[in-house]
Amino acid sequence: MSTLSKEALIKRLIGAIIFIAAGFSLTGAVPTIEIAWVSSILLLTIYLFVFEIVEVDVAAICIMVLLGLTSLVGPMFGIEQPFVPAQHLFDGFASNAVISIVAVMIIGKGLDKTGVMNVVAGAILKHGGTTEKRIIPLISTTVAIISSFMQNVGAAALFLPVVSRISARSGLPLSRLLMPMGFCAILGGTVTMVGSSPLILLNDLMMTSNQALPPGQKMSAFHLFSVAPIGLALVATGVIYFMLFGRFVLPTTKSESSPVGSNTMSYFQDIYGIDYALFEVVVPSDSPLIGLMLDDVEGSSHIRIIATRRADKETRVGPGALARDLGLEAGMVLGILASPHDVSMFVEKYKLQKRAGLEVFGEVLASTRSGVAEVVIPPGSQLIGKSARDVWMRKTFGLAMVGLHRRGETLREGDDIRNLPLEAGDTLVVHTSWEALARLESNRDFVVVTSEYPHEETRPQKVGYALFFFLVALGLVLFSDLRLSISLLTGALGMVLSGVMNIDEAYEAVSWKTVFLLASLIPLGMAVENTGTAAWIAQQTLAVLGDVPVWVLQSALAVLATFFTLVMSNVGATVLLVPLAVNLAIAAGADPAVFALTVAIATSNSFLIPTHQVNALLMGPGGYRVPDFMRAGGVMTVLFLIVMMVMMNLVF
Repeated sequence: MSTLSKEALIKRLIGAIIFIAAGFSLTGAVPTIEIAWVSSILLLTIYLFVFEIVEVDVAAICIMVLLGLTSLVGPMFGIEQPFVPAQHLFDGFASNAVISIVAVMIIGKGLDKTGVMNVVAGAILKHGGTTEKRIIPLISTTVAIISSFMQNVGAAALFLPVVSRISARSGLPLSRLLMPMGFCAILGGTVTMVGSSPLILLNDLMMTSNQALPPGQKMSAFHLFSVAPIGLALVATGVIYFMLFGRFVLPTTKSESSPVGSNTMSYFQDIYGIDYALFEVVVPSDSPLIGLMLDDVEGSSHIRIIATRRADKETRVGPGALARDLGLEAGMVLGILASPHDVSMFVEKYKLQKRAGLEVFGEVLASTRSGVAEVVIPPGSQLIGKSARDVWMRKTFGLAMVGLHRRGETLREGDDIRNLPLEAGDTLVVHTSWEALARLESNRDFVVVTSEYPHEETRPQKVGYALFFFLVALGLVLFSDLRLSISLLTGALGMVLSGVMNIDEAYEAVSWKTVFLLASLIPLGMAVENTGTAAWIAQQTLAVLGDVPVWVLQSALAVLATFFTLVMSNVGATVLLVPLAVNLAIAAGADPAVFALTVAIATSNSFLIPTHQVNALLMGPGGYRVPDFMRAGGVMTVLFLIVMMVMMNLVF
């Protein structure tokens, strides 16, 4: 057993002892045996999450099954009624939240398949560059604004493929981008009264509480932007937090959906010694390059031109687009694959302008759409004895050959590789679009060696349908009284019926890890609420405070709401605590509406563990573990409470 595993085992044993001791201490303090049992199960859940005994979704399923088994063994311990009735144990799988997440994953995949997300990613990269300090604020602010007017999990799910594209094209780990985006999606829900479920419910809960209040103490409903100053301050806090401290608290992990092709160049450098990269240069009006053809400069300059764009915006890339006799013109933008040294020499020789990044070709040359690959010439190929020049390989097959590996030796651009007759067993190192490479897999003249590349069919011709059904879903969410799940399923179903994706692709778009995590935790929230455990915890917490200033009482209420939202749904926490907050405010001589709003906003303070729908959604794609959320979310939780309390006292 390694030292690390021994340390982990010791931590788990110590944690188990602490949690078991806490569980036993509850038996003498709680008023009923039901509350004692549920509190112990709650402690077990937290223990499984914190120490990662099993995967979080497996832990959640275990808790759900344990709650179900109590109906069998409960009578032996004096428990007359099950914590969760058996017929409601699996209600989580049909819940509004879970169905909404399934639908929004399908919608996001549909937008991705038509290329919409690539365009959005390209726009963000164009303005944000490729550094964390610029990309994170841009992504996070955009998602927060969208989240202000739709469910935060919907905003996060729709931007998940965008962030994945940005990660692939910028080289930044997905884990460094998803957590800031997710946290700001949650924060964005506090900007308007329709941004999160607790705030949507708040006015109704206040009107219900008004029925028991005297005329002079009745509360007025909040307007759409009543909470905007508080929400905007929270969003700004989240963005600034990750800008200043992101490098310390954000993990660099291997995600379940790592950007495809992100390590392609390093692989070919290690195997073939080809240290190539992508560059973009502009041909000015006084360049000696004007009037020459690709064939005149590529071999002598040791470069490969894989994309061009004329001054009239005509872009050439891929099969049938580029050939060696293509003439070079003033104002033309060239996409080049070569070593940095050779590109510098080429730029200097022909008086070209080299750009800092891929401004024009960022989309078409993204690693999600093209890259460097290996293909082998098999025995029996009709290309044997012919050269790449003979068959016009770049124009015919979309293969821009940058290296040829033969009998243990790798030849490169400049070694006249395009004039060498091909032999059986030759490995060609080529730059190509993944679409062109997929077509070669059925061509008997080649054997495609590269297997890890996107094989998915894109459907840009369906972009109109995708956008239409996305807007339909969004319109139903914003302007109708339909349940969120029905509104979003309308858009998802529309994408399937219109051919944006087929039903199998829709099923594949769903992260079932997320579905089981959320659906399995919902029964725990029901048990905490049904048995009176939540009310007992609230009463005990407030009883400990005694006679304290109003702001201390309000802060304690915010902390209590924060704790509840970590172990049960934010809606359940809001429904449970708002009546308590109203009565508490009246007893303390405070404004009951402000105390009720404190609860509704504090239930968005869910960053410490991945129980919030947004955090659960991002856990798999980001490759996160519970300690990652505890490290980054712990600080965010404290900042949220401080900023919320300061802003609430300033605004109200």
